[in-house]
Amino acid sequence: MSGVWVFKNGVVRLIENVGGQQGGNLGRKQVLVYAPTNEVITSYGVLEEKLSALGWERYPSTPDLIQFHQRSSVHLISVPREFSKLRSVHMYDIVVKSRNVFEVRDA
Repeated sequence: MSGVWVFKNGVVRLIENVGGQQGGNLGRKQVLVYAPTNEVITSYGVLEEKLSALGWERYPSTPDLIQFHQRSSVHLISVPREFSKLRSVHMYDIVVKSRNVFEVRDA
């Protein structure tokens, strides 16, 4: 069962995702793109290479997360350890914390 939980008039209910059409981008595959070269990020090795060039360092994390931080800021990027579990929420976190470098696009 998939869908979106909606809170309206004090009531929470599940709006089921029929055929991937409701709930915006739920049915669409999205990819993280390194904007300067239009390169699609296909693995954490590639992502770590791009983030390292921007001053991000790997941060000690839990067994199910990979985290990156910059010494010059308080920002922390957290992504699931398995690349196949990377979702748009993680991608947008990377985009927001490294402005003008990454983009999220529909595949």
